[in-house]
Amino acid sequence: MADIELAVTAAAAAEVVADEQGTTLRRTGRLALIARRFVRRRSAVVGVVMLLLLVVFAFVGPMIARWGYDEPDFLALAQPPGAEHWFGTTTGGSDVFALVARGLGRSLLIGILSSLATTVVAALIGTTIAFFEGWVERVGMWILDMLLVVPSFLLIAMITRSASGTGGWLILTLALTAFGWIGYARVLRTLTLQLRELDYVHAARYMGVGSFTIIRRHLVPNLGSVLIIQTVLGVVGAVNSETALSFLGLGVKAPDTSLGTILQAGQSVVLTSPWVLLAPSLFLVALTFSMQLIGDGLRDAIDPYSRSGGKA
Repeated sequence: MADIELAVTAAAAAEVVADEQGTTLRRTGRLALIARRFVRRRSAVVGVVMLLLLVVFAFVGPMIARWGYDEPDFLALAQPPGAEHWFGTTTGGSDVFALVARGLGRSLLIGILSSLATTVVAALIGTTIAFFEGWVERVGMWILDMLLVVPSFLLIAMITRSASGTGGWLILTLALTAFGWIGYARVLRTLTLQLRELDYVHAARYMGVGSFTIIRRHLVPNLGSVLIIQTVLGVVGAVNSETALSFLGLGVKAPDTSLGTILQAGQSVVLTSPWVLLAPSLFLVALTFSMQLIGDGLRDAIDPYSRSGGKA
């Protein structure tokens, strides 16, 4: 991991751009180099465009919808897509367009917040366990091993089962975070074992720099590439977990909605009203596909040994 970080820094420092006279040299920064490699991967750009379109739809959709997600049209029960209801209606008369826009926004919010919180918690705990040797590392690894055998899906379902109303999504986000960092912390702990033996970490220790300052300033930033990729891909995992729980009736509940709750309503009427299931399914697949493209693009852009992004 450290070799990759040093290689990226060296590549960024080595690249120069000359002006028209060829007399002025300018060094390309590391972030600019990563961004340039990312943009040159067309699939990654497609993923970003798809994600932006989904985010715009989640924010603008409820504003342009003719009906609210909680405003049923009792004169149009199980109506197919048309001029009045663009994505059709459910058997209860709810507008599918408004439901999908609201559900996509709620699923995105849960996925992003849960992924960010999980990454922060895993980074702090994983690096701390690896940095402090001796009994701290032994106790920390014992706790992680014990937590890995806990049936997290069952516990999350038990926590969110009693949650209802528009605030239930927050409890679900906290539950996903509480059990989502464990395995990732073990991975970061393994990577930190290599970083803690580097010269600049030993130099900081000899200079009397505090342990948590070393973790915050030297260890966590040098895991930045892994953290960024994990955060992006963690959104997909959190959205899928939320969708599965909501599909089983254990996640987001009425009067709120998410992609999972819409899929739950659509699976029972798939033969008579297939548009109820088709619309949220397409948006869920598009969201997962876009985040996967972005994650692959970031991985290749950050890895200096990857040739898929071309030369920067």
